[in-house]
Amino acid sequence: MKINATLPERGRDLRLDLFRGIANWAIYLDHIPDNVVNWITTRNYGFSDAADLFVFISGYTASFVYARMMIDRGFIVGATRLTKRVWQLYVAHIVLFVIYIVAISYLATRFGVSEIIDEFNVAGLVDHASDTLAQGLILKFKPVNLDVLPLYIVLMGFFPPVLWMMLRQPDLTMIASIVLWLVARQMGWNFAAYPAGTWYFNPYCWQVLFVFGSWCALGGARRSMGIIMAPATLYFCLAYLLLALIMTMAGRFPDYGTMMPHWLYSAFNPNDKTNLAPYRFLHFVVIVILVIRFVPKEWPGLEWKGFDPLVVCGQQSLAVFCVGVFLSFIGHFTLMLSSGSLLAQILVSAAGIAIMTTVAYYISWSKRQDKPLPKPAAAKPAAPASGGVEGRIGERPVG
Repeated sequence: MKINATLPERGRDLRLDLFRGIANWAIYLDHIPDNVVNWITTRNYGFSDAADLFVFISGYTASFVYARMMIDRGFIVGATRLTKRVWQLYVAHIVLFVIYIVAISYLATRFGVSEIIDEFNVAGLVDHASDTLAQGLILKFKPVNLDVLPLYIVLMGFFPPVLWMMLRQPDLTMIASIVLWLVARQMGWNFAAYPAGTWYFNPYCWQVLFVFGSWCALGGARRSMGIIMAPATLYFCLAYLLLALIMTMAGRFPDYGTMMPHWLYSAFNPNDKTNLAPYRFLHFVVIVILVIRFVPKEWPGLEWKGFDPLVVCGQQSLAVFCVGVFLSFIGHFTLMLSSGSLLAQILVSAAGIAIMTTVAYYISWSKRQDKPLPKPAAAKPAAPASGGVEGRIGERPVG
C-alpha cells in the first residue's frame, strides 16, 4: 500500500522537549494535594491538563522516531523497536511501583500515619500481598498517581499496527480512532482494575489523543494549515478558551457555580477525565491549534536560555516523570507532617522541581560521557623550509 503520510523533518523539535518538560513539572505539582503552587498549572484554567499534553506528545514523538524506521527498514524492525521501548517503559514502571509502595508502607509505619495506606490505594498489600503484587505486574493494580505510565505502556504496545496504517491512510486511521473513542464512551468499555473498578485513564478513550499526536506528526497539521491559520478559527479558539476558563472556575468555586444555569454547569462539571469528555478533547485541540499558529518550530524564542531546564527535563522525560511521581508522594507526606503553611508548600514545590531538573541534567551529562570522544585529526607533514640548515638537508646540487 502506498505511503500517504508526510514524514516530519529531520532534526530535533524543541517544542516537544519544552512542552514535555512543562508536562512533567505540572504533573508533579498537580499530584500534591492542598498545594497552592499547583494553581499555576493549566488544569485550573481549562478542561485539559498536563496528562493530555503528555499523551499527545508521546504519540507525536513515537511517530517522529519510528515512522521513518518502519518505512526504511520494514514493519518488523519498526515493530520490534517499538516493543523494545515498551519493555523499557514497563521496567521503569515496575521499579517505580516497588519503590513507591515500599516508601508508602515504611513511612506509614515509621510515623504512624496509617491513613496514607488507604489514601494511596495500597491497603490490599496488607491482607493480600501476593495477589496484589501479581496484579501490579500485569498493570491491573495501581497505587494513586501511578496511572499515566501504564496507559503509556498499553498505547505504545498497540501502536505498531496503528503506525503502519497511519503511514498509509492517516486520515482514515484518525477517523477510526475517533469512532473507537466515542463508541467506548457510549458502551462503557474500559480495562478492569484490581481489586475493583476500572482504569482511571480509559485506554479505549485516551488512545484518541495518542493517535491525534501521531496524525499531527505525520502531516495532519500541515494539511490543515488553511483551517489553522483562518481568522474564524482564531476567534473560535479564543472564545472556547474563555468558555473553558469560566466553566472550570465554576467547578472550582461552588458559590460561583450556583450562579450558572444548571444545564450549562452540569454539561461541563464534573470534568470527565476518565473517559476523555469531548469538550476536554476539543479544548486540547484548540491549544494545539494556537501553538502551531503562534509557536512554529523555528521560533527563535525556543533557544532562550531560560527554557533550558524545561527542555532538558523534556529530553529525559521518562526518568524525570518517574522521579516526579515519587517526589510528589514525598512532598505530600512532608506537608502532612509539617504545618502545611504557604511557605512549606512553596519550598516543597521548588525543591521537587529542583531535584527533577538536577536528575535531568545529570542524565544528559552522563549520556554525553558514554559517547566516544572525536578522533583527533591526523597531523599534516610539515612543508620543507625555504632556508637554513634544515631547509638544505637532502637538497640535490644544481648543475
